[in-house]
Amino acid sequence: MSAKATLTYEHIQLDANGVPFVAGTTMKVVELVMAQAAYGWSPEELHFQHPYLTLGQIHAALAYYYDHRGALDADIAKRSLLVEEFRHSAGPSSIAHRPNQSPT
Repeated sequence: MSAKATLTYEHIQLDANGVPFVAGTTMKVVELVMAQAAYGWSPEELHFQHPYLTLGQIHAALAYYYDHRGALDADIAKRSLLVEEFRHSAGPSSIAHRPNQSPT
C-alpha cells in the first residue's frame, strides 16, 4: 500500500485511493468519526475504546475530519447507503423471523 503523508496532520496519512487513515494503523478517519457520532464518545473515551491510538492521533483524526467535513460526510453517507443496499439484498434474517419457541 502506498501512503502519502499530509503536511498539516502529523498522524494522518492518505492511502493510494486518497482515503485518510491514522498513521501506523488501519483505522480510517471516517471509522473513528462514525464511532464518535454513534456513541457520543469524547476523545478520551475513543482512546479508552481504542487503546492502540494515542490521544494525539485521535485529535489529529478529528481535526482532519472537521477540516475536510464535506468530503468525509459524503464518504460516510456513501458507506451508509452501501450498508442499506446490502441489508436489502440479503433479505429477511431467518433468525430474526424465527417463530417463538415455548419451553417444554
